[in-house]
Amino acid sequence: MSTSAPDVEARDRVELSIGGMTCASCAARIEKKLNRMDGVEATVNYATETARVVHGPGVTVADLIATVERTGYTAELPPPPAPAAPGPEGPAAAPGQPAADPPPASGRGYPQLDRLLTSALLSLPVVMLSMVPALQFTNWQWLAFALTGPVVVYGGLPFHRAAWTNLKHGAATMDTLVSLGTLAAFGWSFWALFWGHAGMPGMHHDFSLSVADTDASSTLYLETAAAVTVLILLGRHLEARSKRRAGAALRALLDLGAKDVTVLRGAREERLPVDRLAVGMRFVVRPGEKIATDGVVVEGGSAVDASMLTGESVPVEVGVGAGVTGGTVNAGGRLVVEATGVGADTRLSRMGRLVEEAQNGKAAAQRLADRISAVFVPVVVLIALATLVSWLLATDSPTEAFTAAVAVLIIACPCALGLATPTALLVGTGRGAQLGILIKGPEVLETTRKVDTVVLDKTGTVT
Repeated sequence: MSTSAPDVEARDRVELSIGGMTCASCAARIEKKLNRMDGVEATVNYATETARVVHGPGVTVADLIATVERTGYTAELPPPPAPAAPGPEGPAAAPGQPAADPPPASGRGYPQLDRLLTSALLSLPVVMLSMVPALQFTNWQWLAFALTGPVVVYGGLPFHRAAWTNLKHGAATMDTLVSLGTLAAFGWSFWALFWGHAGMPGMHHDFSLSVADTDASSTLYLETAAAVTVLILLGRHLEARSKRRAGAALRALLDLGAKDVTVLRGAREERLPVDRLAVGMRFVVRPGEKIATDGVVVEGGSAVDASMLTGESVPVEVGVGAGVTGGTVNAGGRLVVEATGVGADTRLSRMGRLVEEAQNGKAAAQRLADRISAVFVPVVVLIALATLVSWLLATDSPTEAFTAAVAVLIIACPCALGLATPTALLVGTGRGAQLGILIKGPEVLETTRKVDTVVLDKTGTVT
């Protein structure tokens, strides 16, 4: 008697590109929302900005995307790989060589560099005027105020926008801390200038490493609002750059393939881009050329350097009927190869997918960081409020209380908490692929720290 397959075998897997994430808390929120859906198991990776979802037949991709959008972010299916052309008369497929860096996701990276540079140029004189009393000329505070305004509004716009979006969905992220801290510092300074004593001509802002009672209405925090905005923008830019460099390792692996191929048209040879190659077509590989795609030798004999796959330093002899792999190098005579796999079906592409899957996974350390970051922000906000109240009761000094509360908000922005582990996984798996080491998943990479002995065979290959 036959039985139906278990549900787990009928479940579908899908990968979504997630937009709008700015910290690990965002990834944790999306993952939590997706996992609340019936029959859904989701893993959201902040470093790669992807969600890998396993779902049952009762859930569609549209349902998954709608859930992500209701959470306050964007989601879409990644573009499908370009299909190979059916033949010489068919339309050319879009080039599949990922040689160039993809545009940074979520508006971070190079587009944010202009915002960073502008904010840094405006913030430098603010910090100098506020921290060096000798530079404080008459009415210097009004110049500092005019320079700080664009930094907080324009420079901090990504943080304020993200904080507002999350607030509408009843959530708080690292951006909430940055937005609250900088707006609180700027708002206090605004009050002190227009309604306090800080706007008086001749006002000086002394710099001291000690804590002393001061007139709250004459105290400014303009340098705090400006400097924190610039530092967080710098951190986001360095974060995006590190992610692009880590992803470049995977692109370098896929770029090992040939770009052009010499196809046989009867007795005539024709040079074509490799993406025009189709299964069953025959192509020529001359000495020193890369084999364009996976195939079977139908004519000739040679030695093939397959060190990129096997680590073997000595080329392997091949003849008629032998299988060859795309990306390896013909080190000897002329070969005629019949293509058996092209595009995503090649061994090199499967290696790339294996590395990408490893990068998209999560190690135990990353899951712990995600869980911490998910509850970290609300706890920090509560601690900041408690700090404000307790300092007011203990010292009866609004200045000291406000300083302590803002310090809690600003210092507690551990974006690195959620980024360090996934970035390390990106770099580790990508660099391993460049060196010929394929790591099947983040758990494998994480457990290698327990390895104390490595056994090599006589050729020096780890098997």
